[in-house]
Amino acid sequence: MVYTPRSARHGALLVGTVAVLGLVTACGNSHDVNSNPPMTASGTAAPATGSKTPAASATSAPGTTPTGAATTAPSKAVPSTGGGGTNTAPASSRCHTSELRASVGRNDPGAGQENFPVVLTNTSGRTCTVHGYPGAAFVSASGSQVGPDPRRESGSPATITLKPGQSAWAGLTFSNPGISGAKTASPAALLVTPPDEHDSLKVAWTGGAVPVSGNSSSVFLSVFSPGTAP
Repeated sequence: MVYTPRSARHGALLVGTVAVLGLVTACGNSHDVNSNPPMTASGTAAPATGSKTPAASATSAPGTTPTGAATTAPSKAVPSTGGGGTNTAPASSRCHTSELRASVGRNDPGAGQENFPVVLTNTSGRTCTVHGYPGAAFVSASGSQVGPDPRRESGSPATITLKPGQSAWAGLTFSNPGISGAKTASPAALLVTPPDEHDSLKVAWTGGAVPVSGNSSSVFLSVFSPGTAP
């Protein structure tokens, strides 16, 4: 048997005791962590941009919803023509239906297409903005919709600043029914909904028959541009 000095045996005993105590302590700490897990607080989502603000009473399109470009990303600001519009108005200052007048400009046909400018004019006493596409629907004299909703042409929406009296226009285009052979109807009016608004403006339609079904019967709308015509 190998002889071990007494002092060495005493030191080994002390080391073993410390190791056991450390193991017990570690197990106790592990139990505390599991019984009291760290608390986390869920964050709140940022408010959605382009929120809809109720507008003053205007002629509403039956069964229509506002048609406008999404406003979740910054957009390029474009000054309006006809009075030196600026690009400094914030997005929250959009034009409401009650502050606008709608009109339809003269047809500019070409290449078998009928092309009408749909114009919104700022009639308020403040500067406001429009962004994206208008909503539109042809209606009969009784107010029922004529044909399907117009479709959007591809384009790059821009925020257009309108000082009092200034205008923006969007193109309304369709194939000449006499060439395409589409079935037609003659609406009494065009309902125009400004971007991000619920209420519409009613404009008498004097552009004649429009395609409502069959071949090449789609009607298209473009994004707003400054001014009253191309």
